[in-house]
Amino acid sequence: MSAKWLENAVFYEIYPQSFYDSNGDGIGDIPGIIQKLDYVKSLGCNAIWLNPCFDSPFKDAGYDVRDYQKVAPRYGTNKDLKELFRKAHEKGIRVLLDLVPGHTSEEHPWFRESGKDEVNEYSDRYVWTDNPFARGDDMPFVGGEMPRPATYIVNFFKCQPALNYGYGQLRQSWQQPIDAPGPMGTREAMKDVMRYWLNKGCDGFRVDMAASLVKNDEGNRKTMEVWKDLAGMVHEEYPEAVLVSEWDNPERALSCGFDMDFYLDWDQKGYNLLMRKYKTAPHTMEISENLSYFAADSGVDITDFLADYLPKYEATKDKGLFCFITGNHDLLRAEYGLTERERRLAFAFVMTMPGAPFLYYGDEIGLRYQVLPSKEGGYHRTGSRTPMQWDVSKNLGFSGADHDKLYLPIDHAEDAPTVAEQEEDPDSMLHFTRSLIYLRQNHPELGNYSPFRVYYAEKGSRMFAYQRGGLIVCVNPGREETQLKVAGSYRRIYTIGHAEGVGDTLYMGPQSFTVIQPV
Repeated sequence: MSAKWLENAVFYEIYPQSFYDSNGDGIGDIPGIIQKLDYVKSLGCNAIWLNPCFDSPFKDAGYDVRDYQKVAPRYGTNKDLKELFRKAHEKGIRVLLDLVPGHTSEEHPWFRESGKDEVNEYSDRYVWTDNPFARGDDMPFVGGEMPRPATYIVNFFKCQPALNYGYGQLRQSWQQPIDAPGPMGTREAMKDVMRYWLNKGCDGFRVDMAASLVKNDEGNRKTMEVWKDLAGMVHEEYPEAVLVSEWDNPERALSCGFDMDFYLDWDQKGYNLLMRKYKTAPHTMEISENLSYFAADSGVDITDFLADYLPKYEATKDKGLFCFITGNHDLLRAEYGLTERERRLAFAFVMTMPGAPFLYYGDEIGLRYQVLPSKEGGYHRTGSRTPMQWDVSKNLGFSGADHDKLYLPIDHAEDAPTVAEQEEDPDSMLHFTRSLIYLRQNHPELGNYSPFRVYYAEKGSRMFAYQRGGLIVCVNPGREETQLKVAGSYRRIYTIGHAEGVGDTLYMGPQSFTVIQPV
């Protein structure tokens, strides 16, 4: 059974290097996050997902960990992170750290020891072949880097050697089963990493590339065995801690111990069908056409999304949470492909669907995607990781550093959105986002575990209506009025645009949204 606090959790994802710089070096830091906790609380968010903050050479923005038990100096100290946990808890906010269990940096001491020619306790901590010219058996590999006469498997970039959790199917002499001493040692080391931060006040982890642990693993069966062990330790020793997986396969993730899984954009489904089904030019990133559901002119109905989502939801609704996001650090911001009105409808959907919703920092003010050169392995994702914009002071309130020292540039447009400006405008995206979270937090029928059922969805119709407990949620993202038959009387408790009931017919104006409660 998941921790009770997860029942009404609304998460805010913070990219630490881009949120708030407290010491004027141009990079966001943990003391800066502490200073902005009241802002996070003001949104209605009661949980934070903090992107990687551990010591790293930052070839992949911190997802290349050099020391799991040390905060990267540019963000502060371990004491600062412990203080973040304490201050957040005082304000009723939980904090999840980003755990990267599938690989480390090539500079991690474990890997340096593993790469030595002589056998030692770390020799089997990573996946090595048996000679310097061996191939990776369908996995990417690197050779010629270390004294050890072998090549090693990488999990993502060249700088990220894969930790050894074993192989599902043994096809080469150098491959080990998941219960071999090396893979078991890796498991225990990762348990110790989690214990270290949970003992300091962390409330759990978002797990990067959760399906990547065991290699040659058909159906992730052996990976699921490993996670049952890892997650079992967490839930037994820390019953209030939670785990959310980057998996996009809730049947597997929630069956092996995760409390939550993300609904993502993989295989051109999921999130893409809702907000991001568009084509972009490779260098300019210019969008040629947006065919996602919430694009007003796409003409797309909701049925393709439901064909993907409903089987996953129905199979897992009693096992945990399948979570929607407004965006994240790996995606082009929703602002880039959708107008503000389109985003309002999309975010209203996110905040009224099952699962714990995740709001990406800056989405609440319409922080813009910028086409930028790659930074720390970000490539096209870099433009979604730019500094939070707080006010009209220097660097839009992010940092007191010279502008050329900033981690990434701010938006230099005259109409660049800021928190301060939108605080003064009751019709702003910021106030709108707050109203959505308030709606969710004050209506238990919209809660994370509350039942979901399709009320209306037809091929060729832009209208989509669904029930959450005793409420009916209706959305019309198109430019034409639509109608919906609703039996009995009801009252509207939240509306975007025009929605009017006449007899048993609800008339939904162009680009409209409403939540109704039968009476």
